Amino acid sequence: MSIFGKRRRRVVPRNTGELLSQFTDLDGIPTSTPVPDHDVDDVDPETGRRRRRQRVNQATAPRQGPREPGRGWAAVDAARRAPVYKATTAEVGGLFPLLAANGVPAIGARLGYDTQSGGAFYVHPTEWVLRGMVTNPNLVVFGEPGRGKSSTVVALMLRMMLFGVRSLISGDVKGEYTPLLRSLGITPIALGRGSPHRLNALDLGPLRGRWHTWNAERQNEELTGILARWTRLLTALAEAQGYEPTVTDELVISTVLRRLVGAADGYSELRPITIPQVVGQLADPQDDLWQATRFASHRQFVDHTRQITDALSNLVVGPLAGLFDEPTNFDLDWDAPVQSMDLSMLRSRGDQAIAVALTCLGSWSSMITDLQDDGDVRIVVRDEVWRQMRLGLRAVQAVDSDLRLSRAERKIQLLVMHKPSDLLSVGAAGSQEVSIAKDLLALCSSRILLGQSTRVGDELAEELGLSDREQAVITGWAMEGPGRALWKMENSPGMKIQTVLSATEKSIFDTNAGLREKVLEFSNPDGPGAGRRLHAVPTSALPPSDDAAQDSGRRNGVATHR
Repeated sequence: MSIFGKRRRRVVPRNTGELLSQFTDLDGIPTSTPVPDHDVDDVDPETGRRRRRQRVNQATAPRQGPREPGRGWAAVDAARRAPVYKATTAEVGGLFPLLAANGVPAIGARLGYDTQSGGAFYVHPTEWVLRGMVTNPNLVVFGEPGRGKSSTVVALMLRMMLFGVRSLISGDVKGEYTPLLRSLGITPIALGRGSPHRLNALDLGPLRGRWHTWNAERQNEELTGILARWTRLLTALAEAQGYEPTVTDELVISTVLRRLVGAADGYSELRPITIPQVVGQLADPQDDLWQATRFASHRQFVDHTRQITDALSNLVVGPLAGLFDEPTNFDLDWDAPVQSMDLSMLRSRGDQAIAVALTCLGSWSSMITDLQDDGDVRIVVRDEVWRQMRLGLRAVQAVDSDLRLSRAERKIQLLVMHKPSDLLSVGAAGSQEVSIAKDLLALCSSRILLGQSTRVGDELAEELGLSDREQAVITGWAMEGPGRALWKMENSPGMKIQTVLSATEKSIFDTNAGLREKVLEFSNPDGPGAGRRLHAVPTSALPPSDDAAQDSGRRNGVATHR
């Protein structure tokens, strides 16, 4: 006998084949007879004889239960129909991992899977609001270039279309969403150099056509709202030129807009107006205008409004001339599942031109979607929204207002940015612009955090209150492949989500397609490859001489010299 007492008998775990052979077939009949669970024998230390150990868990009732009313008696012994098998935790864990759900309901777009639980991950921001999981449906996406921001956003829009959710890309700065629209048979609206499209920033949209169907009270209500939106837009554009509008300036602009649109003539009919008409009224006001705005003379009115007049004039004669100061010459198909404003051809006019365009598009698209009576939920994508907010305080306030009204207006505002410091660059340190911009993160209950460097990970941890483990996911696991992100809904623990794209989606969402199609020159002009270029050869053109090389080319593509 061992000095350490009775030696414990080692139980050899069964292998996978033995476990699977003991399962039942489709009719509930075991494929093999399970090994009976015999009582464990022991040796009597005095006599040396083996003795049978009594079981501790003795049955207190028949297998079918006591034959008395209300005591749980069963007519058929369940163990006879589906035999019970016992296994160690190591065996069960190998064949049947113990999974834990992530708590997100299986409703909405199936975007990928949760790497911690192994289950599918579904996204439906409005459903999350109705279930009390979040307080607003807005989302914000952070991620370094190449980590899968665009593919995640486009996959979400594409799959939410199945649930009747339309999308509007309010300013596609880099043209990344254009392939999606073309694949759906939709022609995106392009603004910029060489484009025939013009967008009137003060366009009435569907308001003009519905004007006669409303009573006077509804007319006054709708017109007051759109005039307030136009006034904010024009003052924000003036602020972008370096001028800080005053309260008097806002009153003058509101009065000019009301007179131009025809509201001062008894609401008989609304007239279309453009920014050059507003500039003309400010530069050469009629007598009843400066008198209605309580100026002492014509000269006093012109002197006071000179700066804001010059600021708005730059939109007519500056780098944006002809884009937002002419009547709109296209019609949006609001029955289409997605619409986009492509600004990629506008980049040659500078960052300020793009920022002004984003501001005009944001105001115009908000007004258009507000007047829709279809009752549908819409996703409004604001890519690189920090460009727009750099125009000044009023531009930041416009974005803040759209985020706060998302639930009432049935919109899902989706902000796409690179890092939190983008919000800090909208103004001077400690300014009101920066304070409001930082608070925008609180108006986005759902945060999609893709791979980031350690420095940016520290910024995200500080701004969003991430734990050390969540920060490690962003700077570690998410950096190992595209489409990996930490999804964090308000104060709930973050979830490690892998976005999964189909082969068709990968070809549509390929943001590196331009690089692959670009003709590459050899770096050494005097080398053996001088004068030759590197071209991608389609797999269909591969010679059939070498089967192995042909198979490899079908999988990976082949580059040849010409």
